[in-house]
Amino acid sequence: MRTTDLSELAAFDAVARHRSFRRAGEERGVTASAISHAVGNLEARVGIRLLNRTTRSVSLTDAGAMLLAQLSPAFGEIGSALDALNQFRDTPFGKVRINAPNSIAPFVFGPVMGTLIAQNPKLELEIVATDRLVDIVDEGFDAGIRLGESLRDGMTAVKIKPRLRLTVVGSPAYFETRPVPKAPADLKDHVCIRNLYPSGAAYAWEFSRAGKIIAFEPAGPLSLDDHELMVEAARSGVALAYVWEERARPFIERGELIECLASWCAPEDWLYLYYPTRKHLSAGLRAVIEALRV
Repeated sequence: MRTTDLSELAAFDAVARHRSFRRAGEERGVTASAISHAVGNLEARVGIRLLNRTTRSVSLTDAGAMLLAQLSPAFGEIGSALDALNQFRDTPFGKVRINAPNSIAPFVFGPVMGTLIAQNPKLELEIVATDRLVDIVDEGFDAGIRLGESLRDGMTAVKIKPRLRLTVVGSPAYFETRPVPKAPADLKDHVCIRNLYPSGAAYAWEFSRAGKIIAFEPAGPLSLDDHELMVEAARSGVALAYVWEERARPFIERGELIECLASWCAPEDWLYLYYPTRKHLSAGLRAVIEALRV
């Protein structure tokens, strides 16, 4: 098989998995037009349309679906063969793409990125931090990170560090005119930021102690979906914030924020790195897992 043939097949495989010429181009490191040209050449050569294209979507024809079903295992074997060469190298080689929630990515990767890259200089680590819900298979990630190990079938989860905790913070200026809350019930007398998911839906502040669980739903004038903004709002004295303790820690230590209800703020579920069970576990991904695992 010619190199151009394999390149065209790889371009088709990427488009078929992502259902997008743009995302396929990002994965392959080329432009969307280059991907489109390669797939067009492949279709012309085999004489069969493999993709249905509209201005808004890309879908597989029956022939394209059949080709993808046979190509995917083959490309998996090629990837495994290439990764096997790592045994002849001092360190892993190649790209590892990981998706992680934006609000917690700094706490997961901040402590390990420098050492991980220094010890694996031929490793290319691509971290995409977003709080939107991502399908790591459809979007071409090698692995993802999330709270809790409740995953869909076909995924393997590895417990990683750190274990995080949400806490309530307010500024000294805020508490000049209000008492520090001693129990979750006291929050009804305070101005509290509403926490939002990326979808715009609000979620409750959750507390637990001695087996008792309490959910408090703020009704304040400020609604935010970014923990950094929440911290800044709390520092300004406008309201109390419910944020990752690690995000607020530097300001707590400097006296710019006061932590409240600490005895009611239990640690969250563990974080997990997850990846498709059937996917070949590359040496690069193994190196990332070893750096993160508990």
